[in-house]
Amino acid sequence: MSLIKQLAEKGLIDQEKAKVLEEEAKKGKEEEVILNSGAVPEEVLFKIKSENLSIPLKEVDVEKVTLKALELIPEETAKFYQMIPLEKTEKTLEVGMVYPEDLKAQEVLKFWARQKNFNYTVFLITPDTLKKLLSQYRTLKEEVGQALEELEGELKEEKIKGRTEEDYEKIAEDAPITKIVAVILRHAVEGSASDIHIEPTRTKLRIRFRFLGELHSSIFLPIKIHSAVVARIKILSNLKIDETRIPQDGRFSTNVAGKIIDYRVSTFPTSLGEKVAIRVLDPEASIKTFEDLGLRGRNLEIVKEKIKKPYGLILVTGPTGSGKTTTLYAVLKLLNKDESNIVTLEDPVEYLIDGINQSQVRPEIEYTFASGLRHILRQDPNVIMVGEIRDEETATLAIHAALTGHIVLSTLHTNNALGVVPRLIDMGIKPYLLPPTLQVAIAQRLVRKLCKECRKKVKPTAEVKELILKKIANMPDSYKSEAKLGGKTQKEIYVYEPVGCSKCAQTGFSGRIALFEVFSSSPAIIQEISKDLSEANLLKKAREEGMMTIDQDGILKALEGLTTIEEVLRVTEER
Repeated sequence: MSLIKQLAEKGLIDQEKAKVLEEEAKKGKEEEVILNSGAVPEEVLFKIKSENLSIPLKEVDVEKVTLKALELIPEETAKFYQMIPLEKTEKTLEVGMVYPEDLKAQEVLKFWARQKNFNYTVFLITPDTLKKLLSQYRTLKEEVGQALEELEGELKEEKIKGRTEEDYEKIAEDAPITKIVAVILRHAVEGSASDIHIEPTRTKLRIRFRFLGELHSSIFLPIKIHSAVVARIKILSNLKIDETRIPQDGRFSTNVAGKIIDYRVSTFPTSLGEKVAIRVLDPEASIKTFEDLGLRGRNLEIVKEKIKKPYGLILVTGPTGSGKTTTLYAVLKLLNKDESNIVTLEDPVEYLIDGINQSQVRPEIEYTFASGLRHILRQDPNVIMVGEIRDEETATLAIHAALTGHIVLSTLHTNNALGVVPRLIDMGIKPYLLPPTLQVAIAQRLVRKLCKECRKKVKPTAEVKELILKKIANMPDSYKSEAKLGGKTQKEIYVYEPVGCSKCAQTGFSGRIALFEVFSSSPAIIQEISKDLSEANLLKKAREEGMMTIDQDGILKALEGLTTIEEVLRVTEER
């Protein structure tokens, strides 16, 4: 029975209206005729159709459908056959169809399934849902491809006018190159990338994005537009366009979806041309609380207690890209009050924070951390943040500032929290100056955070069980009781694995979280510093006082399902 007759039988339209619609339906699809007439709402019509075909009607949250899923069926095919991918799991692709009864559409779907090697399940969707989903096909490749076509068209016009393709710096100011760069930047922001790498190879221009700490090649562009793309970025960053022999640094801002995003730019000459690295700085995403970062329990209590002191040195250690600056900003967020004068020296200033006086060092004009620190002390500061302690002069000035009643925050490159003591002494700091100044040292590493929606709870392998039990046995009792690990047996231990769903773009991970090691000064530790400065001795005493090592913190987070054992081992085995 036709849909029109069913609507009439249910009393949703009268007989006269039904006759008119049936005549019109001879010229086109029945559903389109009914919807165009406004006789019944779309949801009512497709609910009836769902019952007729015995195919479930799917309610779709359009924002949760990933580009990774959409790419399995081309946009043109989706538009023509009115079908679209909805969600890709390990085994099956969910496909939404407006006309699942269309045999040609079914054949095309089978063809694509064979081509892309996936199984599929069909769901009924409404035309309005399809329309919204089609707008999601805005991919990096398509937009850049369109801009490249526009560029080719312009170049052909230039040829017709008797000109050549050599002047790419001029072309960089034209619409197509501007659009290519804008699309790359927006794609990075929307995908939550932390960095963009624009790299010339022998034959192509490679664009890579860093997602969750890992670089991924996203697109290759013609090498001939390399100079134009770099020139456009230099124009935005106010850098010298004609200088390609030496590195340059700059920054700029854009508005993406109503948010002001900052970009830190670094150019670097290579044998194949200039490489550009762009750090994406989203202020809303980066000024976080300690809890957001993953600092909790006794570690959190120690840090909060120490930053309440009116003076002292607070150090954050870890390799490049481990989130040290983000942690320092979390400290500044707590200290940022009207009654405090906070001054920072950074290289460069990554995030602008209201109420804080932030300054960027410029070594080329001899404005360094050391020279800047001398001037800061004349600015009547309460809190001083120095981006990094790199040399003896900066270290000495920082210690002096901490001794004379200032809170001093900084970073240091060491393998762990305990390493700050021998490192500062190597820099020329007298051992007797450390006990009265060093308040706390925080070591950290970043790991990928498991997606809560799809993570899978599993029993660990025998090897992993042994590792976990060994780490639990060596943990301080306070942490065992806090995490309820005291009586854990092999049978009770579970870990978690990534799966992949629409919310995490099928990666199994969503964001990153830090693993921490917090070394706090105490009367007993101070005594040890004056006796035996070896890292092994300090570790023994710190453990006696309840310090959790960074790998132990990682094991706790893995047992809670925040990350995986593999992630913990990846970052802690490097130490």
